[in-house]
Order: sequence, then C-alpha cells, then structure tokens
Amino acid sequence: MVKKNFKELLLIGCVLFALACTKSTAQDVNEEQETEKEKEEVEEEEEKEVTGPYFVGAADPSPSEKKWVKVENLSDEFNDGIFNEEKWHKVPDSNGWTWIGRAPGLFQPENVTVKDGFLNVTTQKFSSPKTVKGNTFTHGGGIVRSIASGNHGLYYECRMKANKTIMSSTFWLAMKQGCPRKLELDIQECVGRVHSGTHSWATKWDHIFHSNAIRHKRSCDTDEETRGSGSVKMTEKNSDRFFVYACWWKSPTELQFFLDGNYVYSVTPTTDFDVEGFITMAIETYDWNPVDEEGSVFETGSHDDLTTKYDWVRTWSLEDK
Repeated sequence: MVKKNFKELLLIGCVLFALACTKSTAQDVNEEQETEKEKEEVEEEEEKEVTGPYFVGAADPSPSEKKWVKVENLSDEFNDGIFNEEKWHKVPDSNGWTWIGRAPGLFQPENVTVKDGFLNVTTQKFSSPKTVKGNTFTHGGGIVRSIASGNHGLYYECRMKANKTIMSSTFWLAMKQGCPRKLELDIQECVGRVHSGTHSWATKWDHIFHSNAIRHKRSCDTDEETRGSGSVKMTEKNSDRFFVYACWWKSPTELQFFLDGNYVYSVTPTTDFDVEGFITMAIETYDWNPVDEEGSVFETGSHDDLTTKYDWVRTWSLEDK
C-alpha cells in the first residue's frame, strides 16, 4: 500500500513537472517570438533612408527654404551593440549630475545595455533593500543622459516602447542650471502599469502622451513651480508597441509636440526656454504610482516586460537648402 501511494505521488510529481516545463517553454517561445518581431520591425526601419525627422504625410512643419540635418552627437541608432560613451553616460552621479533616483527606485548603471538594435533600460526588484545616501531603495531602474547639450531650434525624437511595470518610461531634456532658472522639458513621460493605489489624476498614465515645460521652484528665482503642459489619451498602452515621441523646440516660447509623425499639441512655457538641455531617458518610481506587491510584474514578468526599449534617438537642426 505504501509503495502504491509512493508510485502515485511520483507519477503526479512527474506530470506537474512536465506541465511546468511546458509552461516555461511556451513563455520562452513567446518571448523569443516577440523579440524576433521587434528585430524585424527594426530591420524594416533600417532599410528606409533616413533624411529627416519621422513625419507622416504633410506633417513636416519646416519652412520650404530649409532642410533638416541630423545632429550626430545627439543621435544614435543603437545598432553597434555597444553603449556609446562618447554620446551618453549612464552613471547617475557623474558629469556634473547628482540625482541617483527617487526612492524606492535607484538608478543602476548595470541595468542599461545596448543589444539587438535597442538601448535597453531594465527594471528590477532587489532581493533585499539598499540604503544609499540615507534613502532606502527596493527597486532598480536606470538613467541615460547625453554628453552634448542642445538648445531651442532643434527637433528631438525617439522611438520607444515602455516597460510594463509601475515605473516610468521617459524622454526629456534636463537643464543643469539652477540659478537664475531651473528648467525641464518633458517630451514624453508615462508609466507601464497603473492600479488601485494610483492617484486618481494619473489613472490614464499607462496609455498617454504627456509633456511638460517646467520652471522649478528655486530661492533665486520663483517661490512656486510653474509649468505648461499638454497630453492626449491613447487607445493603446505605451507598452503595447513602439511609438515615436517628438518635440520641435522651435523657439524659447514655442514648443510643438508630435506623436507617430503627426502634430498633436503645442505647449506655451511660463518663462523663456532658452537654457541648454541634455537628452535624458530615466526609468524611475513615483509616489503617485507606488509599488504594489500583490501580483507584481517584477516577479512574474519576462525580461521584455521589465525593459524600456529605445530603437533610436534622433535630433535635427534646420539649415538653408
């Protein structure tokens, strides 16, 4: 009787193990298929000659007597399989910057890679909390900043697919100057997932195109933060596919924003945006979209689910024909 029960238990165990292996194999196959599909999309894009920003139809707003010319030190196709340290840096507190992340999300340089034609910033949950500079961090993200700076007159664009976590996926310009003004130009800012604990005003932030022109509060400048903002709700989630997010920083007072090659809205800043900025791609946490432990994708998601991918970043200037 004992032997019979043991055999039955052994048989059940083998069946469960086989099912688990089948499920794992299916997940691996799905992830490989998704990656292959993304590679095919990238290859199709690479076959097209890139002579200017990504516009659809008659969306190009440039004057007829001008032409777009790529700004090479602010552009990258990420096709070489290496992180180009002549264009970007990923150590958060370097090159004159000090921000290491907003707790509980810590910027980790090792989470930034270039592979399969993408710049990848992968999120993670730490096995145990880390204490850095007096703050406790439970999750990791990453930040990539340009070495060179850009100013008004340029067109900035990226092709990005958001991660599926509560953490952000972003593309923006950070300004170092604190006095007399500290400015920030957010071209796109979204999250991969919202939940019951998300603040009510942010429940659409997993399917949104959202931009800001921020004048930060500084004792040497203004007592209150001011901003101009624009946003549109999208029918697809930011993590569903690659989208092209762009801004023509036309002048210190004119900001035009484009989604998938089409003009969407303009933002009027509350002060002249005439300070040089550095392209920034930050994957961070927000207190208004906090980590929720139940059903967390950090434990269950694939590598692709946890990763924000940038197919390319391109910057353009207008020159006479």
